[in-house]
Amino acid sequence: MLRNQIDKIRLLFLKDRKSYLCFYRILGFYPHDIRIYEQALLHKSSGIRSEKGRLLNNERLEFLGDAILDAIIGDIVYKRFDGKREGFLTNTRSKIVQRETLNKLAVQIGLDKLIKYSSRSSSHNSYMYGNAFEAFIGAIYLDRGYKHCKQFIEEQIIDRYIDLDKISRKEVNFKSKLIEWSQKNKMEVSFELIEQFIDHDGNPVFQTEIHIEGVSAGTGTGYSKKESQQNAAQMAIKKVRDTVFLSTVHEAKTQRAMATEATTSSLSAAEKAETDEAGVSHNPLQTEPVND
Repeated sequence: MLRNQIDKIRLLFLKDRKSYLCFYRILGFYPHDIRIYEQALLHKSSGIRSEKGRLLNNERLEFLGDAILDAIIGDIVYKRFDGKREGFLTNTRSKIVQRETLNKLAVQIGLDKLIKYSSRSSSHNSYMYGNAFEAFIGAIYLDRGYKHCKQFIEEQIIDRYIDLDKISRKEVNFKSKLIEWSQKNKMEVSFELIEQFIDHDGNPVFQTEIHIEGVSAGTGTGYSKKESQQNAAQMAIKKVRDTVFLSTVHEAKTQRAMATEATTSSLSAAEKAETDEAGVSHNPLQTEPVND
């Protein structure tokens, strides 16, 4: 309380009072370093540079916010659902931090109106709002620390916009989402059961690994094959947002296409050689007669 009173007094002497008040309405407290929050809302397409000429964007803050958000939501879910298994807790957390939910939350708290980006950029897609939300969490952590960050998520996000009991019962098919993505982007995806064992309570445990164009994209463990596939797919969906990983996948896809083309050419050459050796000339436009 005292801290907020001091911040209000400081606000009287600040030039950019409007921006501070805007962030206060979202956060529930005043920023110490408003520049961090402003950078959290800079999409890489904005083209804004620092005084030294360096391009500014929110990608580093997004990386940090992603980790902090996972930790805080994990903490909240762990305490809320006492006695539930790891798989249940992991799935519930994933439903909250998935891109669809974060996009919606960003709009609900008004971040979508504050993001700076180029209207010409093709990157204005379903990722941008959710990425900015994660970057905003990273900004809170750097500006105020873990305690304020957790307080913001609990009071301004969970209490207002998320029904934990309802979302824990919601079915999210990560495998279907991954397959849909692979078909849209013409990528080969495979699910492989790599291990099966019995845990200390005598329950069967399965482990699945996913490959995209032959590149390992994630592993998942569960008490059924389906659960292990869902957990692996969840990890893979997160992985395909990584530009470095995607570059590796595209390279593998190119190499596979080249190898397939080379094999096809070799087979065609071999078939032609066999035909020439047999002294048979074939006209592709000539059809076989129909026997009476």
